[in-house]
Amino acid sequence: MTNTAHIANAHHQWQVRVYWEDTDAGGIVFYANYLKFFERARTEWLRTLGLQQAHMQQALGGMFVVSDTSVRYHRPSRLDDALQIYTELVVCGKATLTLKQSAWLDTDLVSEARIRIGWVNSHTLKPTRLPSALLDTLVNAPRT
Repeated sequence: MTNTAHIANAHHQWQVRVYWEDTDAGGIVFYANYLKFFERARTEWLRTLGLQQAHMQQALGGMFVVSDTSVRYHRPSRLDDALQIYTELVVCGKATLTLKQSAWLDTDLVSEARIRIGWVNSHTLKPTRLPSALLDTLVNAPRT
């Protein structure tokens, strides 16, 4: 299964290798680990934009939290596979972002997710508006 349109729209691409610790008793990647892969890819995307989680928390007084996920699994991946994780910003609201992320093994779609993250005050954990400079950086992110 291929979806080159999604790959062409991706803002960021990141590679992750499947290690023994990522697999289950059947020798395939444990389903919850795709959420870890997607989390790491989002963090790396932010880093390419000069945005580091700890700095945003200190300088902007806020942080991103995951508020909703929807994941589909298409085929298994196994030990030593090199997966490409693509991240695409699809909806940008006043306090939330919706991202489409996918894991690919060569030209095969392994897993895909829609992940909604919200911006919250780092002290109260209450939702708050995204700072305008942060929003501009995210919306105008180059594709890498």
